[in-house]
Amino acid sequence: MTLSRRDFAKRSAVAGAGVALTGSVGVLATAPGALAGTVPEQRGARPRPARPPGYGPLVRDPKGLLALPAGFSYRVITRAGVTKLESGEPTPSHHDGTAAFEGPRGTTLLVNNHELKGPRAGWKYPVPLAQGLVYDPAASGGCTVVEVSHDGAHVTEWVGIAGTSTNCAGGATPWGTWLTCEETEDKAGQNGMTKTHGYVFEVDPHDRRAGRAPEPVKALGRYAHEAVVVDPARGHLYLTEDAAGPNGLLYRWTPPAGFRHGRGRLRTLAAGAGRLQAFKCFDSGGRFVDDLSRATRPGTVYGVDWVDVPDRDAASVSVRKQFKGGEVTRARKLEGMWWADGGAYVVSSFAREESPVQHDGQVWFYDPRRRTLTLKVRFGVNKDPERDGAFDGPDNITVSPHGGLVIAEDGEGVQHLFGALDDGRTYPIARNDLALTSAAGAAGGSAEKPSYSEFTGVTFSPDGRTLFANIQEPGIMLAITGPWRRQ
Repeated sequence: MTLSRRDFAKRSAVAGAGVALTGSVGVLATAPGALAGTVPEQRGARPRPARPPGYGPLVRDPKGLLALPAGFSYRVITRAGVTKLESGEPTPSHHDGTAAFEGPRGTTLLVNNHELKGPRAGWKYPVPLAQGLVYDPAASGGCTVVEVSHDGAHVTEWVGIAGTSTNCAGGATPWGTWLTCEETEDKAGQNGMTKTHGYVFEVDPHDRRAGRAPEPVKALGRYAHEAVVVDPARGHLYLTEDAAGPNGLLYRWTPPAGFRHGRGRLRTLAAGAGRLQAFKCFDSGGRFVDDLSRATRPGTVYGVDWVDVPDRDAASVSVRKQFKGGEVTRARKLEGMWWADGGAYVVSSFAREESPVQHDGQVWFYDPRRRTLTLKVRFGVNKDPERDGAFDGPDNITVSPHGGLVIAEDGEGVQHLFGALDDGRTYPIARNDLALTSAAGAAGGSAEKPSYSEFTGVTFSPDGRTLFANIQEPGIMLAITGPWRRQ
């Protein structure tokens, strides 16, 4: 049953103004301007200042790699071209989306995407074409599986899937596998590819045999995929699209009647199985919302309907271009997602001239029970991205076992991992101190004005003691440990 505009407007009228200002979980107010906060006291008492969030200022790394708060440390787990796979080949480059799973004998298994687009000849360290695990031998991307011991030492690394393209984010499933997403729409014969791309593939970190002869899960559609999460109660999958001209969409896939999720079951589905739909939002007055950038006030709540995708395999027209104006809601740079608190956190990294309103990032929360989308965090346009301390461009995201969100920054200038709390305060966790010059492959970088690669793949170990994250270029996986505490 869809939630009609009239139903949502009726709910809003009954609940009063509050429905447009609060969601089902705590509102994360605008950042970085919402750093101030107070601790509630008894009625009539003078409020006392809140304890500053986080772990204190970042300390510059003498090794020039990762600045962390005092008391924290890091270990390099993999590094492109330096560490080796168990086959003896070098670790691939351009680390992206990552998830952590409990491994055997107290180890952690990390599935790591490698965002490599186009022909293999274009990259120094593509994903090796491991026998039996290749989809398209012309493609350079894929993902690796890294086994890490309980103390964070690198144990071994192997190929999970190869011959895919532009493996950006993805998502873990409740049944213990990884869904790796291709952020491309290249067809066979385009950009050197021998097969059509733009799909989702399932990788099982626990069973290497399960990935033999990989085939895409075509039921989830073909477009510039970014991330995916699974609703464990209802079986829906939610997927983001990072695209422009026009802006991308948020999708929901509903499984067919009688289908039960489990390891390897998605790849058994027919290409047209289930329903793939795009979202359509409207405000508390029942007015259609054309683009998420129009929400400028944290706490804004939109009702959500879902509209069937006409041709999910995009045989002749990209999926997002199959809808006319007024049929769906769009957003720029729909990127990271994370399932927690009974719903999906969804990131829009930034919006510029292609969107109605400019911003430097939004974090939304979709509540499937209420069928509402609530703006949790909004970043105004960062006027000085070279200045340390101003956060922008959220990308990969995770919910911290220590409270709040941990966000990987993919903006301009300085790049951070940072936390955001439900009272609106933000705090730094790490800063990328590895300056890249144009000689090292970073566009626009120079010795005088270096560029800094984005953070990706932010995820905690199953026991919550280690934060894993990647520096995408050249491709470095890091394990961060320290005196974590409840925020």
